[in-house]
Amino acid sequence: MRIIVPIKQVPETKSVKMDEKTGTVIREGVESIINPLDLYAIEIAVQLKESNGGEVIAVSMGPPKAIDALKEAIAMGVDSAVLVSDRAFAGSDTWATSYVLAESIRKIGDYDLVICGERATDGDTGQVGPEIASFLKLPVVSYVNKVNKITDGVISTHRLVEEGSEKLESEMPCLLTVVKEVSDPRLPTLRGKQKARKATIPVFGIKDLNLDPKKVGLAGSPTKVVKIFKPKVARECEKIVARDEEKIKEAVGKLEMFLKKKEIL
Repeated sequence: MRIIVPIKQVPETKSVKMDEKTGTVIREGVESIINPLDLYAIEIAVQLKESNGGEVIAVSMGPPKAIDALKEAIAMGVDSAVLVSDRAFAGSDTWATSYVLAESIRKIGDYDLVICGERATDGDTGQVGPEIASFLKLPVVSYVNKVNKITDGVISTHRLVEEGSEKLESEMPCLLTVVKEVSDPRLPTLRGKQKARKATIPVFGIKDLNLDPKKVGLAGSPTKVVKIFKPKVARECEKIVARDEEKIKEAVGKLEMFLKKKEIL
């Protein structure tokens, strides 16, 4: 069985910054990590490999430094990795990104499963996984919180829904997007780190994938960020420090008056 895991290198949450002119995330000079939600996809993929045999391939679209994320994935148990990187891809929205990743997966070929994290912490859309499935014409099971078994080319899963969870089966090849409950990500091992250090990671560019430049990057992105601004906080509040009975009564009285004024009471 061959499993492909698209992962993303994202800025550390506390370091996320936006370029107000271009509407894109500033990545240069910012500490980056594997998208935390992709760690769960890596873990369940490795678990399925361990129980069913086969191999796991990680794929990441990003700048050259995204190779660090791929090497960390190898250290966690992934067998090999591919970096998809080209200046032509810069500024791609979820549609253009999904198109490039789908074509990269098509080039790798011969896969049984594609497993994605639920969403990325920088964009927070949750769109890339299902869009990859659309480009590849694969059935998709989203919000998977448990993988039960794989039997005769059919994968049995549980997925989260508003009422709880539901059991779904899908013929393979198919694509899953997984949530945190699906697994507990393992830490990279010493042997894994040694393997990652020696690993040769191929790079796919726009020419390798034979892509139309008009379908990638800003030119191929139907989503346009018109304006970015920092919202101004215009709220005002009154703080009453209530350290004794008298102050407590005063605070309760003012709160009661406020709620009546707002017609809440």
